[in-house]
Amino acid sequence: MPEYTVAAAMAAGAVIAIELLWLRTGLFARVEYVLTLVIAFGFQVLVDGWLTKRSAPIVLYRNSETLGVRVAWGTPVEDFVFGFALLTLVLLLWERARRRA
Repeated sequence: MPEYTVAAAMAAGAVIAIELLWLRTGLFARVEYVLTLVIAFGFQVLVDGWLTKRSAPIVLYRNSETLGVRVAWGTPVEDFVFGFALLTLVLLLWERARRRA
């Protein structure tokens, strides 16, 4: 299994487990969360697409380290999985802090 794919899957799995087994904020069921992901991924498509475009890439990914599935001008799908994990973890921790305050 490609290293980047494994790392992305583990990050996403860990964040999902943190929410379902520990924090239990209910974030995944909220419309605002889904809209946040849509907006963030929209900008990620633009930025990652520009950085990884096939015609003149700024960032290169070793094909042996990814699944080889690319979207939006050559962005590896793993970038979106990591984006999900990072954004979701921040929102979960923010929600946890808000509830404590």
